[in-house]
Amino acid sequence: MMRIARLLTGTALAAATAGALADPASAAAGGDLVITPATVTPGKPVTVHTAACGSGGTAAGDASAVGAGRFTLAPGGGPGEVTGRFEVPPSAQPGTYEIAAKCSGAGGSGVKNKRVAADLVVTVTSTAAAAERHATQPKGHVKTGVGGALGPDPLQTAAGVAALAVAAAGGTWLLHRRARGDRI
Repeated sequence: MMRIARLLTGTALAAATAGALADPASAAAGGDLVITPATVTPGKPVTVHTAACGSGGTAAGDASAVGAGRFTLAPGGGPGEVTGRFEVPPSAQPGTYEIAAKCSGAGGSGVKNKRVAADLVVTVTSTAAAAERHATQPKGHVKTGVGGALGPDPLQTAAGVAALAVAAAGGTWLLHRRARGDRI
């Protein structure tokens, strides 16, 4: 019984540790590079920040993998953080790109030459664009081949009802003759 308790405690501890490492807020505190938004469409701005460079430090960012070139990260955003911005070029292709920053060590407690990186995902359409595209409701009738009493063409509906009535009457007449024993 004690062995199972230890196993469950160890599993819970491992899950809690993995959850803390996956949290972006705690990742920023640990010095990793945080990209906001992490998924973007071409032509949109991206904000990058990190606490890896220390208080008063700066960093040189590199977004050349996505075609945006170099950018500067300066103190701001939060205590001990450096922040920078760049725009994803309109010509960027969908995919995952590494964005990196290298601390310059400027400032009182800055760290020099420390490199941090994170992935930026470029997509063709954003969820906002997809929602905007679907916001317009369709209008009109759908031609499925199945008519209805209130369908688009009352003449076709009446012809269909008449054809069904004739078929039903003919079938009833044939069944009645067969039941009487008359030959056709």
